[in-house]
Amino acid sequence: MDTSSDTGDGAPHRLGPGPPAEGGAGGARPRRAGGTAGGAARPGLHPAVRYLGGRVLTALVSLFAVMVTSFFLFRVLPGDPVAALTQGRSVTVEQLEAMRRDFGLDQPLPQQFLDYCLGMLTLDFGMSYQYRVPVADLIVERLGPTLLLAGTGTVIAAVLGLVLGTRAGWRRGSLMDRVDTGVALTLWSVPSFWLGLLLIVLLASGAGLFPTSGMSSPGAQGAFAAALDTAHHMVLPVATMVAVVYAQYMMIMRSSLLDEMGADYLTTARAKGLRDALVLRRHAVPNALLPTVTLIFLNLGRVVSGVILIETVFAWPGLGSLFYSGLRVPDLPIVQALFVVFAGSVILMNLLADLVYPLLDPRVRT
Repeated sequence: MDTSSDTGDGAPHRLGPGPPAEGGAGGARPRRAGGTAGGAARPGLHPAVRYLGGRVLTALVSLFAVMVTSFFLFRVLPGDPVAALTQGRSVTVEQLEAMRRDFGLDQPLPQQFLDYCLGMLTLDFGMSYQYRVPVADLIVERLGPTLLLAGTGTVIAAVLGLVLGTRAGWRRGSLMDRVDTGVALTLWSVPSFWLGLLLIVLLASGAGLFPTSGMSSPGAQGAFAAALDTAHHMVLPVATMVAVVYAQYMMIMRSSLLDEMGADYLTTARAKGLRDALVLRRHAVPNALLPTVTLIFLNLGRVVSGVILIETVFAWPGLGSLFYSGLRVPDLPIVQALFVVFAGSVILMNLLADLVYPLLDPRVRT
C-alpha cells in the first residue's frame, strides 16, 4: 500500500515512519564521537611534538641521573684530597682544617650536594683543588685539543669503516671480505692503551719516526710550521684511535648491506639493466647507511670521553689527561664536572640521533 500523498506541488509526502528531518524535533545531527559541544573534534598533540617531547624529557631525566651519580660516585673513591695535596709537607692540623673549609669538605653532605647541583645548573663547576683555577676555564682550555684529536680520528674511522664495510658486504665470502673482517675484528679486540704503547715502542722510541708525547714541539715557528708539527704529533694517537674504532662502522655497514642485498627493489633494479656499481651506489648503500648513521651519532657523543686512555698514553693535553690527573688526587670539582660533560655529550648525541633517524627513515615516524 502506497502511504505517500500529493501535497499539491507535485512532490510526494511520505506518511509512514522515516528518518527525522534535520533541525526538527528529535532530528538534531548526532554529535561526533569525542567532539566538543559544537561538534568539532578536540585537536590532540601532533605525533612529531609528542615524539620530540618524549625524547627531550628522557634526555633531561638521564642528565639528572648522571649529575646525581657523579656527586656520590667520586665520594666513595678511596683517597682524601687534602691528604693527597699535602703529602710530604709539614702542615698543622689548623692548616688541614682551613683547606677543608676552603674546599667545602667541612659542610654536611646534603649541603654539599645542594651546592653542587646549583653550581651545575649555572655552569659553575667550582675551583680545582690542585690547579686553583676555575674548572670551567680548564675545560675550555683542554676542549680544543680533544676535539682536534678525537674529531679527526672519528672522521677517518667512519670513512674507512663505511668503504671497507661496503666492499666486504657487496663481495661477501670473497678473500677480500675474509681478510678485511679478520683484521677489523682483531684490531677491535685490542686495548687502545696497549696498541698505543706498541706504536710508541716501534715507531717513536725505536724508529724515531714520530714524537712520543705532547701536541707540539718548542721549536716550531710560524702558523704553517706549527700546523705541520701538530699533525706530526697526531699521527700515532689518531692511528691508535682509528685502528680500534673503525671496525664498528665496518661491521655495522657490512651487516646492513647484507640485509639489503636480498631485497626486491635490488632485483628490480638489476632487471632494468642497471650495472652493479650503480645498483650499489644508488639503491643499496643509501638504505644500508641508516644503522651506521645512528652509530656515528652515538660515537660522536663519545668523542670527548673516548680518548681518555689515548690522551694519557701519548700525554695529549686534552680533557682525557685532565680527567686522569683529577682522579689521582681526587680533584672532585674536575672529575665531577668532566663526568657530567662526558655523559652529557653522549646523551645529547643520542637525542640528535633520535631526532635525525625519523628524517632518514620515515617508517619509524609515529
